[in-house]
Amino acid sequence: VLHDYVSINPGVTISGICDIGDNTTIGAGATILDKIRIGANTIIGAGSVVTKDIPEGVIAYGSPAKVIRDNNP
Repeated sequence: VLHDYVSINPGVTISGICDIGDNTTIGAGATILDKIRIGANTIIGAGSVVTKDIPEGVIAYGSPAKVIRDNNP
């Protein structure tokens, strides 16, 4: 499920059934595993591997992806 204003960059792999919240950006080459929920207003860094749910309003990256900081506009 892709909610409103989701930006998915080139080379992203989304496996199975995922829920990606409003205003979320997925960086180039990221991999999202099956049954993952990514909250609204979140940024996933390029090349990240998301293996667990990511809360809303954060920046996460790495392999496996970890929450690095809040995404305060």
